[in-house]
Amino acid sequence: MDARKQRLDAKEALALASEVDEIYAARGKKVVHLDLRKEKPDAATLTGLLIGPSGNLRAPTLRVGRTLLVGFDEASYRKVLGR
Repeated sequence: MDARKQRLDAKEALALASEVDEIYAARGKKVVHLDLRKEKPDAATLTGLLIGPSGNLRAPTLRVGRTLLVGFDEASYRKVLGR
């Protein structure tokens, strides 16, 4: 999916989050890791992590299996991608 051509709003982003087991959300140097198998954050918390100021899913966002990477954090990418 090319985020420049297809944008996901909050409702669609929450639907995407319901399909994964883990979320790594990076903003600046802060990274939030959620294990959705153990934690059940509310919609407002998930929306705050997934949606940017434009009202759409933050970029870059990468889904790897049942893991969602939101924003860019090199350590998270290495961990999930195994590099």
